[in-house]
Amino acid sequence: MRLEQVVMQFISLPLKTPFETSFGMEDTKRAWLVAVTGEGITGYGECVSFDQPLYTEETHASCYYAIRDHILPRLRGEIGHPREVFTRLQQIRGNFMAKAAVETAIWDWWAKSQSRPLYQILGGDNRRIPVGVAIGIQPDVQQLCQAAEGFWEQGYRRLKIKIRPQWDVEPLAAVRRHLGSEVPIMADANSAYTLGEADHLRQLDPLGLMMIEQPLAYDDIIEHGKLAQKIITPICLDESLRTLDNVAQAWKIGALGVVNLKLGRVGGYVPALAIEKFARSRQIPLWCGGMLETGIGRAHNLHLATLSGFTLPGDTSASTRYFDHDIITDPFVLNSDGTLTVPEKPGIGVSPDMKRIRDVLVYEEVFRVPAESLSAAAQHERRFPER
Repeated sequence: MRLEQVVMQFISLPLKTPFETSFGMEDTKRAWLVAVTGEGITGYGECVSFDQPLYTEETHASCYYAIRDHILPRLRGEIGHPREVFTRLQQIRGNFMAKAAVETAIWDWWAKSQSRPLYQILGGDNRRIPVGVAIGIQPDVQQLCQAAEGFWEQGYRRLKIKIRPQWDVEPLAAVRRHLGSEVPIMADANSAYTLGEADHLRQLDPLGLMMIEQPLAYDDIIEHGKLAQKIITPICLDESLRTLDNVAQAWKIGALGVVNLKLGRVGGYVPALAIEKFARSRQIPLWCGGMLETGIGRAHNLHLATLSGFTLPGDTSASTRYFDHDIITDPFVLNSDGTLTVPEKPGIGVSPDMKRIRDVLVYEEVFRVPAESLSAAAQHERRFPER
């Protein structure tokens, strides 16, 4: 199969409520949507970058240029299988989110060409995915407890609470007292601490948390290993794990108790499948992380989470967790048992709501993918939406 056209659409989708982490406050989901078309079939992907280089070094701007100037030119010619895309892009260093946005769209495109749901192509089989929910930093402890209680009563199977210095031990202890010892709770620090604060983080141990996610620097493995020797709470790595080698190294030195796997962070399905296999073979607890995705990125996460290595509820919450009006025609709904159902239609199984996308569209660019030439970047059409 050959790609003929790639459309990049930049959208600005309001969040239902602001979401605060140690990085700052977000009230809008801004993202590149990527649609790849060839032989009458279109596949969809989503780029999980942010406005600023705070989670990783990638931004919306860097991903645009990486896709336009370096990724699309390497997609010319016959694509025999989506795995080939990872090989073609290996020469490009970093730019994981940009690569994943295109690579995941091609997996959707390929699965549709086979008239099969993507999870079957990936080798998954679990069609009801247990899911948790992430709770941002709240104005006060009382509102945090109310939010946690509300999500737990909705049926979510795990509560992830964002923390930072001066908003950690007391809020988590309050939620634990409020909901009781049986509710699965974890903390997510987003790299807000240093190894010198190990004694402070040890105060979380009596709370019986599932894990503390990425407490130290975003690119660190070594000091996480040292921290693991000082606290009881299992350490989950997120930002530090870009490659399979990172996972293996962290596991080897004891820095890794739990793995958070994100398609965008590792560069797409091929590396994600390798990491899932590694975690499964060593019985490392694994879950699928979220990046406030729209329904397109959420669908990709659900298909990935059908693999047997995913043993913990992920961040793939229902569409209504973040958006009053998602950009897919059939938004994801939380089942009564705290799961989301994986779509059975070909590919990722969801369809973009084109009217809604037009309502939130900021910019669009259409690229023609030539059969042989590397000059894909020169063959494009820019569009700004009419208001």
